[in-house]
Amino acid sequence: MNTLARRLAGAALLSAGLSFGLAATPVLADTPKDTLVMAWQFDDIVTLDPGEIFELSGAEYGAQVYDRLIRFDVNDVSKIYGQVAESWTVSDDGKTFTFTIRDGIKFHSGNPLTAEDVAYSFQRAVKMNKGPAFILTQFGLTPENVDQKVRATNPRTLVFETDKVYAPTFVLYCLTADVSGVVDSKLVKSKEVNGDFGAAFLKTNSAGSGPFVLRQWKASELLSLEANANYWGGAPAVKRVLIRHIAEPATQRLLLEKGDVDVARNLKPEQFEPLRGNDKIRIVQAPKGTLYYFGLNQKNEVLAKPDVRKAFKYAVDYDGMAKTIMNGLGTVHQAFLPKGFLGALEENPYTYDPAKAKELLRQAGYPDGITVTMDVRNTSPSMDMAQAIQGSAAAAGIKINLLPADGKQVVTKYRARNHEALLYQWGADYQDPNTNADTFAANPDNADDAKAKPLSWRNAWDIPELTKKTAAAVEERDSAKRAAMYQELQREVLETSPFVIMFQQTEVIAERSNVEGLVWGPSFDSNYYWKVSKK
Repeated sequence: MNTLARRLAGAALLSAGLSFGLAATPVLADTPKDTLVMAWQFDDIVTLDPGEIFELSGAEYGAQVYDRLIRFDVNDVSKIYGQVAESWTVSDDGKTFTFTIRDGIKFHSGNPLTAEDVAYSFQRAVKMNKGPAFILTQFGLTPENVDQKVRATNPRTLVFETDKVYAPTFVLYCLTADVSGVVDSKLVKSKEVNGDFGAAFLKTNSAGSGPFVLRQWKASELLSLEANANYWGGAPAVKRVLIRHIAEPATQRLLLEKGDVDVARNLKPEQFEPLRGNDKIRIVQAPKGTLYYFGLNQKNEVLAKPDVRKAFKYAVDYDGMAKTIMNGLGTVHQAFLPKGFLGALEENPYTYDPAKAKELLRQAGYPDGITVTMDVRNTSPSMDMAQAIQGSAAAAGIKINLLPADGKQVVTKYRARNHEALLYQWGADYQDPNTNADTFAANPDNADDAKAKPLSWRNAWDIPELTKKTAAAVEERDSAKRAAMYQELQREVLETSPFVIMFQQTEVIAERSNVEGLVWGPSFDSNYYWKVSKK
């Protein structure tokens, strides 16, 4: 290693404050065998509370620390298996699900996990009514009735009642979501302050039973996990996982090549090929049910015009970005259901056509074009995409002023509907098509103080008729008919919505070749560290 490169690596590690429980001094040798060190951009984490987690990085964290009632097989998502639940039955009328809770599970605190903890976790999420609560409230659960509808009848039996009949797989897939993470009710209740359900405590602490225990979180800096040696499924092979927020892909690559980190998560396409020739590094590709899109806030009277919305869809150079910025990181995909989901539409009707976009703007009353601000997460590839869109849109008569910020700032602004345009990612919450239909094609209440706040609400898109169609699709029990209903919904959203959906993500991970056992699933909350080991 030449002197300059050594200094760069040392400076990068020093600025990151990387340490292994000792002094924060640069380490220029391989990482300890009992520690997995990961470089990742996780500035989008807002909270570590499973009742509130609603960002991709937070969801991945939750999957390591909290067990869930049930999960799906990452290699075959049609297969659902019990985690906290040992087994379950569905009543003849299809509205009551009864789960037998596995015996012998203990929380990190040493408290036994019982059906009461599962019931409390669901009740807590519904009563707090944070972002992911809709996954449960869509079954008719309210703060007033949830204690009766979700209850423990004994320490090993949980009853979950829905308001009407749904496809059983839809209910079960919803219960694989982050919001079903089981919290230690005794611990959380002891940390309540002014009736907050322990939310202040769980924002920066953990109360789970999973294979890892939270040790430290510093926003946009460090996430430190320690192995749960008493995990009921078997102790992890590594003693700890250290995740550093390393914003620059070039720095991630440098640290990976020197062995100062074991995994790099945010490399650019041009960095992959040189690494493929390095026998100490492997490149792993994991197709995700995650979409890159930008939304146009319909509170803005200019962006609310149908022809303006459509003009944006012709102002994006999809193929150009696919061949450069997104080469290997994603494929062009314009419908709201990712490939692999029931009813997913594989039609991409929009191509880059600046002349057509200009004509649409003229028809809308803006022959001289428009100007809009776009919020964007200051990470790769989001910033690269935003700059490419800025360039292609300029030729279409749309001037875009970019407002880069860290993920936490961007998503907080988005949730308050204070943006004009915003570029972001959306990951499926569960493996049923309603997960995306309910956020891109439904908005039951467009008021600022609405209880449900899907992406349609965030962009103030008021769609009562489309909302009814989405509700009807989730009740259809015939799979073929249901798939056709979702295809119709996708076509309508493609035609009329304020969403410009561009790509379906492929996560590309670079690992040191001595790392084994990491699982990269179809969603970020199905990325698992539990079985990782280092040769």
